[in-house]
Amino acid sequence: MHPEPRPDPHPQAHPTPRPEPRSGPQPHANPHPHPLADPAPGPDRHPDRHPDPHAGPRPAPQPDAQPHARPHPDPQAHPAPQPDPYTGARPGPQPQPRPRPAVAGAPRDPAPGAEGGHAEAGLVRRLEAAWVGRAVGCVLGKPVEKLPLDGIRRLARAAGNWPLDDWFTARGVPAALLAAYPWNRRSAPTSLAENIDGTPEDDDLNYPLLGLLLLQRHGKGFTTADVGRLWLDELPAGRTFTAERIAYRNLLQGLEPPATATHHNPFREWIGALIRADVHGWTNPGDPAAAAAQAYRDAVLTHTANGVYAALFVAAAIAEAATGRADVHTALRAGLAVVPPRSRLAGAVRHAIDTAARHTDFDRVVDVLHARHGHYHWVHAVPNAALVAAALTHADGDFTRSVCRAVSGGWDTDSNGATAGSLAALVAGEVPHRWAAPLKNRLATTVAGFDGIGFDTLAHLTAQEAARS
Repeated sequence: MHPEPRPDPHPQAHPTPRPEPRSGPQPHANPHPHPLADPAPGPDRHPDRHPDPHAGPRPAPQPDAQPHARPHPDPQAHPAPQPDPYTGARPGPQPQPRPRPAVAGAPRDPAPGAEGGHAEAGLVRRLEAAWVGRAVGCVLGKPVEKLPLDGIRRLARAAGNWPLDDWFTARGVPAALLAAYPWNRRSAPTSLAENIDGTPEDDDLNYPLLGLLLLQRHGKGFTTADVGRLWLDELPAGRTFTAERIAYRNLLQGLEPPATATHHNPFREWIGALIRADVHGWTNPGDPAAAAAQAYRDAVLTHTANGVYAALFVAAAIAEAATGRADVHTALRAGLAVVPPRSRLAGAVRHAIDTAARHTDFDRVVDVLHARHGHYHWVHAVPNAALVAAALTHADGDFTRSVCRAVSGGWDTDSNGATAGSLAALVAGEVPHRWAAPLKNRLATTVAGFDGIGFDTLAHLTAQEAARS
């Protein structure tokens, strides 16, 4: 995801998120509010306006929430702590023995109940598959990021690659078509089939690294303020975009969470928190609620409302898939269980899953989603989360179909491919060699200490954090 962080000239295309409600008794408020509910717009809650950040009562809890979902963390239950010095030595990534590659042909996980060492080895293999799958989906989507849906389809068809089933390429594509739909200028030199040589840097891969570093330094009990301090220490400002760049600026100006997400931030319902969520799912296998709680504390540094809900959805779904025992549909249900059921995000995901289940032609599914969500900005969390859910549902656990459907649906192509690739790789247990091989087990990044790291090493480091209480 690399959109320029400036307001869109057509604000109706990306509704400003509704603010989170204030704590304390409110006139006529339900005594048992849902802490993250996203009510439908009313006269004072029009999504295109900038409402008072302290306005409005909370709506009542919804009866259709899944019974196994834990309560959502209340924003007021986690006030922004005062900054305090870091304690202990900074661990940083350490080289680890290389496990068997999580690609096609690798042995599958041991049966549930196997000895602890076997179970740990199975988790490491799944996590390596998830890291590789995320990277594959990201690189697949990079050349066509920002292109309209019609351009993506025409470029792939001209190369004989539609329905999408392989990397994008300029080979065989007429020059006139390339001029009409130019590849993403930042990504084409590193992400077309003819020039992939390892995994290029991308914010969709930088943020999981930062999430891993966050857990190494602070453990699973990290605070939102810890996330902010880590960013200032380790994240180059030039590698931030949209909501993240605004929050970074707000941190530099001395603001603390949650004001970092709300102050002059028109992007706070966009996709940035979603792309940070994977690591919270990876480190909580089998515990979607714990994954969602971690993702929440990360997300509220930069996002509100549906921007936060998208992160909860992805973290919980990935946590369910990380067990190695859940199919993709079970994982998606676990993701929905932690999202307020009346939110726009939940409604969009439910509709996308239903649409994908009813149509055999995925192009038709995409057309329906674009007709329904085309008024949103292409980086907004609602349409992108819906497309990822539809792609995963339609692919039914197949890795190649999952990443290709997610990318071929347009909008934020690299982010959607990355999320779909991570979850699908966990479900499948492996990434086909033809996808993993060009990445050469090597990740480029400007996050200090990680440049050139292998996905096998990252899997071991992630498994260490998953094992910490």
